[in-house]
Amino acid sequence: MNSVIVAVASYAVFLVPLAAAVVWLQVPRTQKLALAGVGVLTIVLAAVGIELAALVWTDPRPFVVDGHTPLLPHAADNGFPSDHTTFAAAIAAALFPWRRRLAAGLLVVAAVVGAARVAAHVHHVPDIIGGFLIGVAAAAVATVAVRALLRNRGGLGVKAQRPADPAWADRTAAHPHAGG
Repeated sequence: MNSVIVAVASYAVFLVPLAAAVVWLQVPRTQKLALAGVGVLTIVLAAVGIELAALVWTDPRPFVVDGHTPLLPHAADNGFPSDHTTFAAAIAAALFPWRRRLAAGLLVVAAVVGAARVAAHVHHVPDIIGGFLIGVAAAAVATVAVRALLRNRGGLGVKAQRPADPAWADRTAAHPHAGG
Protein backbone atom coordinates (compact mmCIF):
# COMPACT_ATOMS: atom_id res chain seq x y z
CA MET A 1 0.00 0.00 0.00
CA ASN A 2 2.86 2.38 0.75
CA SER A 3 4.15 2.11 -2.81
CA VAL A 4 0.72 3.17 -4.13
CA ILE A 5 0.68 6.16 -1.76
CA VAL A 6 4.17 7.17 -2.85
CA ALA A 7 3.29 6.79 -6.55
CA VAL A 8 0.12 8.88 -6.23
CA ALA A 9 1.81 11.48 -3.99
CA SER A 10 4.74 11.84 -6.38
CA TYR A 11 3.42 11.25 -9.88
CA ALA A 12 -0.37 11.59 -10.17
CA VAL A 13 0.05 15.36 -10.20
CA PHE A 14 1.50 15.07 -13.71
CA LEU A 15 -1.85 13.84 -15.06
CA VAL A 16 -3.27 17.34 -14.65
CA PRO A 17 -0.88 19.29 -16.92
CA LEU A 18 -0.91 16.39 -19.37
CA ALA A 19 -4.70 16.64 -19.58
CA ALA A 20 -4.41 20.43 -19.95
CA ALA A 21 -2.03 19.98 -22.88
CA VAL A 22 -4.46 17.58 -24.56
CA VAL A 23 -7.30 20.09 -24.07
CA TRP A 24 -5.15 22.85 -25.59
CA LEU A 25 -4.51 20.65 -28.63
CA GLN A 26 -8.24 20.00 -29.00
CA VAL A 27 -9.69 23.50 -28.61
CA PRO A 28 -10.37 25.51 -31.75
CA ARG A 29 -7.52 27.71 -32.90
CA THR A 30 -9.47 30.84 -31.90
CA GLN A 31 -9.47 29.68 -28.26
CA LYS A 32 -5.84 28.63 -27.93
CA LEU A 33 -4.59 32.09 -26.95
CA ALA A 34 -7.25 32.42 -24.26
CA LEU A 35 -6.50 28.98 -22.82
CA ALA A 36 -2.75 29.58 -22.88
CA GLY A 37 -3.18 33.00 -21.28
CA VAL A 38 -5.37 31.62 -18.51
CA GLY A 39 -2.94 28.75 -17.97
CA VAL A 40 0.17 30.89 -17.73
CA LEU A 41 -1.44 33.54 -15.52
CA THR A 42 -2.93 30.83 -13.30
CA ILE A 43 0.49 29.28 -12.71
CA VAL A 44 2.06 32.66 -11.95
CA LEU A 45 -0.74 33.60 -9.54
CA ALA A 46 -0.58 30.18 -7.87
CA ALA A 47 3.18 30.55 -7.36
CA VAL A 48 2.72 34.01 -5.86
CA GLY A 49 -0.10 32.65 -3.68
CA ILE A 50 2.14 29.85 -2.41
CA GLU A 51 4.90 32.29 -1.49
CA LEU A 52 2.53 34.72 0.25
CA ALA A 53 0.73 31.96 2.14
CA ALA A 54 4.04 30.49 3.31
CA LEU A 55 5.00 33.91 4.69
CA VAL A 56 1.74 34.16 6.62
CA TRP A 57 1.48 30.61 7.97
CA THR A 58 4.20 28.17 8.97
CA ASP A 59 3.34 24.51 9.39
CA PRO A 60 6.23 22.15 10.04
CA ARG A 61 5.95 18.89 8.16
CA PRO A 62 4.35 15.92 9.97
CA PHE A 63 7.57 13.93 10.04
CA VAL A 64 9.24 16.85 11.84
CA VAL A 65 6.64 17.35 14.58
CA ASP A 66 4.98 13.92 14.90
CA GLY A 67 8.00 11.71 14.49
CA HIS A 68 6.46 9.75 11.60
CA THR A 69 8.90 8.60 8.99
CA PRO A 70 7.88 10.07 5.63
CA LEU A 71 7.18 7.58 2.88
CA LEU A 72 9.14 9.70 0.43
CA PRO A 73 12.23 11.83 0.93
CA HIS A 74 11.40 15.45 1.62
CA ALA A 75 13.07 18.55 3.04
CA ALA A 76 12.05 19.51 6.57
CA ASP A 77 10.76 22.91 5.41
CA ASN A 78 7.42 24.69 5.77
CA GLY A 79 4.64 22.41 4.56
CA PHE A 80 2.05 25.16 4.04
CA PRO A 81 0.65 25.20 1.45
CA SER A 82 1.14 22.04 -0.56
CA ASP A 83 2.80 22.98 -3.85
CA HIS A 84 1.60 19.77 -5.52
CA THR A 85 -2.01 20.34 -4.52
CA THR A 86 -1.90 24.05 -5.35
CA PHE A 87 -0.63 23.57 -8.88
CA ALA A 88 -2.83 20.56 -9.61
CA ALA A 89 -5.95 22.40 -8.40
CA ALA A 90 -4.93 25.56 -10.26
CA ILE A 91 -4.45 23.86 -13.60
CA ALA A 92 -7.59 21.78 -13.18
CA ALA A 93 -9.71 24.82 -12.30
CA ALA A 94 -8.23 26.79 -15.21
CA LEU A 95 -9.76 24.23 -17.59
CA PHE A 96 -13.32 24.82 -16.34
CA PRO A 97 -14.35 27.27 -19.09
CA TRP A 98 -13.38 24.70 -21.74
CA ARG A 99 -14.03 21.26 -20.26
CA ARG A 100 -16.19 21.34 -17.13
CA ARG A 101 -16.47 17.61 -16.50
CA LEU A 102 -12.80 16.99 -17.15
CA ALA A 103 -11.86 19.92 -14.90
CA ALA A 104 -14.06 18.54 -12.12
CA GLY A 105 -12.40 15.15 -12.49
CA LEU A 106 -8.96 16.75 -12.37
CA LEU A 107 -9.93 18.62 -9.20
CA VAL A 108 -10.64 15.20 -7.72
CA VAL A 109 -7.17 14.10 -8.86
CA ALA A 110 -5.71 17.18 -7.10
CA ALA A 111 -7.55 16.23 -3.91
CA VAL A 112 -6.34 12.62 -4.17
CA VAL A 113 -2.76 13.83 -4.65
CA GLY A 114 -3.18 15.95 -1.51
CA ALA A 115 -4.61 13.02 0.44
CA ALA A 116 -1.70 10.83 -0.66
CA ARG A 117 0.75 13.49 0.51
CA VAL A 118 -0.96 13.49 3.91
CA ALA A 119 -0.80 9.68 3.99
CA ALA A 120 2.89 9.89 3.03
CA HIS A 121 3.49 12.09 6.13
CA VAL A 122 4.80 15.09 4.18
CA HIS A 123 1.75 17.36 4.70
CA HIS A 124 -0.99 18.07 7.20
CA VAL A 125 -4.61 18.42 6.05
CA PRO A 126 -4.59 22.27 6.33
CA ASP A 127 -1.63 22.33 3.91
CA ILE A 128 -3.77 20.51 1.36
CA ILE A 129 -6.90 22.59 1.90
CA GLY A 130 -4.89 25.82 1.72
CA GLY A 131 -3.17 24.72 -1.48
CA PHE A 132 -6.44 23.66 -3.05
CA LEU A 133 -8.08 27.01 -2.27
CA ILE A 134 -5.09 29.01 -3.50
CA GLY A 135 -5.05 27.04 -6.75
CA VAL A 136 -8.75 27.48 -7.44
CA ALA A 137 -8.58 31.19 -6.54
CA ALA A 138 -5.60 31.69 -8.87
CA ALA A 139 -7.51 30.08 -11.74
CA ALA A 140 -10.60 32.18 -11.07
CA VAL A 141 -8.65 35.44 -11.02
CA ALA A 142 -6.69 34.47 -14.15
CA THR A 143 -9.87 33.53 -16.01
CA VAL A 144 -11.54 36.86 -15.21
CA ALA A 145 -8.39 38.83 -16.08
CA VAL A 146 -7.75 37.09 -19.41
CA ARG A 147 -11.42 37.27 -20.35
CA ALA A 148 -11.38 41.06 -19.74
CA LEU A 149 -8.10 41.48 -21.60
CA LEU A 150 -9.33 39.57 -24.65
CA ARG A 151 -12.71 41.28 -24.59
CA ASN A 152 -10.93 44.65 -24.72
CA ARG A 153 -8.41 43.21 -27.19
CA GLY A 154 -5.61 44.76 -25.10
CA GLY A 155 -3.31 45.19 -28.06
CA LEU A 156 -2.99 41.45 -28.53
CA GLY A 157 -4.00 41.63 -32.17
CA VAL A 158 -6.62 38.94 -31.83
CA LYS A 159 -10.35 38.92 -32.10
CA ALA A 160 -12.05 38.87 -28.74
CA GLN A 161 -13.79 35.62 -27.93
CA ARG A 162 -17.55 35.78 -28.16
CA PRO A 163 -18.40 38.07 -25.22
CA ALA A 164 -21.93 36.68 -24.95
CA ASP A 165 -20.45 33.28 -24.15
CA PRO A 166 -18.64 33.68 -20.82
CA ALA A 167 -17.23 30.18 -20.99
CA TRP A 168 -15.60 30.81 -24.38
CA ALA A 169 -16.53 27.28 -25.33
CA ASP A 170 -17.79 26.74 -28.84
CA ARG A 171 -20.82 24.60 -28.17
CA THR A 172 -21.85 24.15 -31.78
CA ALA A 173 -22.76 20.84 -33.32
CA ALA A 174 -19.26 20.73 -34.83
CA HIS A 175 -17.80 20.51 -31.28
CA PRO A 176 -20.23 18.40 -29.23
CA HIS A 177 -17.68 17.64 -26.50
CA ALA A 178 -16.56 21.23 -25.93
CA GLY A 179 -18.49 21.59 -22.69
CA GLY A 180 -17.44 18.38 -21.07
